[in-house]
Amino acid sequence: MNKYMKAALAAAMALSLHGAALAGVIINGTRVIFPSSEKEVTIRLSNEGAQPGLVQVWLDDGDVKSAPEQIKVPFVLTPPMFRIDPGKGQTVRLLYNQSPMPQDRESVYWLNMLEVPPKASDEDVNYIQMAFRTRIKVFFRPKELNVQEKVQEAAAQLKWSLAKSGGGKAYSLEVSNPTPYHVSFMRFKIEGAGGKSVINDDGGMVEPMKTASFPLDAGELPPGSLKLTYNWLNDFGAAIAGETQVSK
Repeated sequence: MNKYMKAALAAAMALSLHGAALAGVIINGTRVIFPSSEKEVTIRLSNEGAQPGLVQVWLDDGDVKSAPEQIKVPFVLTPPMFRIDPGKGQTVRLLYNQSPMPQDRESVYWLNMLEVPPKASDEDVNYIQMAFRTRIKVFFRPKELNVQEKVQEAAAQLKWSLAKSGGGKAYSLEVSNPTPYHVSFMRFKIEGAGGKSVINDDGGMVEPMKTASFPLDAGELPPGSLKLTYNWLNDFGAAIAGETQVSK
């Protein structure tokens, strides 16, 4: 990676990843599913902006601050760097190098796309050049688990509970995942008597065979029986509604 892209990456680290919505180059999709039976999958990018963009892509294993040249993952992306003109697209190949991977559960990695817009003309001295970074999940799915019926049933098998957090009145929502799949959420809402509710709009993800905790944005929960509604994301990034009962 040359000095120009290193400097751009450093700038992108300082930006919120949500700032990528301002960029011209987008990834067509919100997640990538890589079945272990495949040697490679393709990822499509397109430039919907009015200017050309210089793009770098790489994978990381969960550390958002790690530098591309220091990361070791069982995949190769090609081409790793390219230019996309306005209104054009680029296909990136994601290849699995056949390193041993767990076969009893999914593994997750993150695809990073860094876009650096072209430099303004020398006559324009009042400008700020910013790099935009997009980061989406890549799920490596063992062949035996790549069955859509099982994937769709995973969210219904989660075990939910409420736990006090911080030693006070605040609660967190805990979810235990007995399945071999990652389950990602957009939002949680807990409703009680009288229409009172507590919401978490941050969402998150619970890994296979693990438990995750999500803080709630209120000091006290509604009294009585509580209904939990949530939105989880399927393989296509669509939000699917689910609900269950939880108790203090």
